[in-house]
Amino acid sequence: MIKLNQVSKVYRTKTIETLALNNISLEVAEGEFLSIMGPSGCGKSTLLNLIGLIDEPSEGKVEIAGESIENYASKHAAKFRNERLGFIFQSFHLINDLSVIDNVELPLLYRNVGARKRRELAEEALVKVGLRNRMKHFPSQLSGGQKQRVAIARAIVGNPQIILADEPTGNLDSVMGNEIMGILIRLNQEQNTTIVMVTHDESMAQKTNRLVRLFDGSQVS
Repeated sequence: MIKLNQVSKVYRTKTIETLALNNISLEVAEGEFLSIMGPSGCGKSTLLNLIGLIDEPSEGKVEIAGESIENYASKHAAKFRNERLGFIFQSFHLINDLSVIDNVELPLLYRNVGARKRRELAEEALVKVGLRNRMKHFPSQLSGGQKQRVAIARAIVGNPQIILADEPTGNLDSVMGNEIMGILIRLNQEQNTTIVMVTHDESMAQKTNRLVRLFDGSQVS
């Protein structure tokens, strides 16, 4: 489902060059739940951004679902991200002025899905994450764990093949963190969704199928 072939990423300014990722080769099978660990600044989020077609490698190739995207700024890449990928962020990235269900509907707006169908799909996604009774609430009325559930619902509303999760339990206590992991594990097992998760929590990483460790931009295990 995901293939990185000798991928490197270098960030350059006028005065400094930073090697964020160095010669990463990695394959993730369809339906696999992979976690990525490593110290701060080791390249975890950069790797996730490359897989998510948010950033472009300096060297090497990234293939998603058998397709290599050459122009990351193209309309095709944007359409590919919207239809094939779901994103979950540590800081939730919800829009405070929109209700829970309107936040979840957002990815479907870019697919030109009709209003009735959008609402139906958003309701189904919120039921899956246990927020049937919170659809009309606003993010400010929710706990951290509930906000992350909304973020997961938004990520899955379009039935993506791949979910990319950047520290999805990082802002939560252990109880809420385990609940969020339970939702992700069910999505992986029941819907065969491929999940790549960046985490700093060893106990969460051990719940996934496979663990990859990075150090100073290189894969060490």
